Amino acid sequence: MQFSPSVYEHAARVIGKSPWEVSRSSELLFQGHAEAFRLYHHAPVVVGIDIYNLEAEAYGATVARPSGNGIPAIIEHPYSTTKELMSLKPFDPETDGRIPMVIEAAKRVASECPGGVAAGEADVRVPLAGPFSIATNLMGFENLLCEILTAPDAVRDALHYLVDGQIQFAKEIVRQGLDIAFFESAAVPPLMSPQNFRDIELGALKAIIRRAAAVVGHPVPCVMGGDTTPILDAILETGTGYVCCPAGTDQQLFMEKMKAHPEVMVRINMDPRPMTSKNFDAVEKEVDRVLELANNRDKVCIGTGCLPFETDPQMVLKTKEYILSRNVP
Repeated sequence: MQFSPSVYEHAARVIGKSPWEVSRSSELLFQGHAEAFRLYHHAPVVVGIDIYNLEAEAYGATVARPSGNGIPAIIEHPYSTTKELMSLKPFDPETDGRIPMVIEAAKRVASECPGGVAAGEADVRVPLAGPFSIATNLMGFENLLCEILTAPDAVRDALHYLVDGQIQFAKEIVRQGLDIAFFESAAVPPLMSPQNFRDIELGALKAIIRRAAAVVGHPVPCVMGGDTTPILDAILETGTGYVCCPAGTDQQLFMEKMKAHPEVMVRINMDPRPMTSKNFDAVEKEVDRVLELANNRDKVCIGTGCLPFETDPQMVLKTKEYILSRNVP
């Protein structure tokens, strides 16, 4: 079974830099993700630190510098209504924000660790956020929630409007010889109800998954963290061929539902806290628990969710070794 840790801000740790430093430097972003791949040989390699901020920053949001080794975040939201979002000019992925820098770093990682996962080489991807996650970063969730309650049609229209810009972003990623990793965790319950997800978000999510798949030439993974079991049926309606079973949901029920979809790859996320606390006995128990959930499914891998910055790389390597030892008949 493949081990697929999610390495974002943790890429800064492996080269002894802060997430802020790495997030602002093409050279450090390249070094961090290339070094993380040399250590873990994980797939995919998603080149980014604060992966949900890129598009909002390109649209005008300011990403604040955190203290110490905190993750860069958007503290003040530049807009307050979906009407403002509908008037936004789509950003240019060749010039705006940090997007060109991230693409350049990803190209260097792909060049240093050329593609071909079957040969143990890197599957390099650029993060692409879903429309609800972008809207949340641009407006703030409270403003967006108010409009979900008072003007759901306006929210639905704004989400569809943001899809067009993301498809242009996806086209630029592919033009540069790279692939995409799609993320949309802001739309997950309890941030919005399962019914609101279906009524307001699902149409735009279907559109971006379908259109992005046409751009990259294969089904697009739909990675959403949080409590996704209540919306799993809707997620599968998008036609995605890859879903995440997060540690923060009812994983037993999630995997029970997935029995009806053996063609879809499932990444079952471990709770990363045992690795962070360097409790290897707890790590072994967590791996065993996830393997039991996998229940000999053909299309399944083990993930970690977002690896915290402070995770000791040696603990990640020991976890991988234990998973490999369990794979031996």
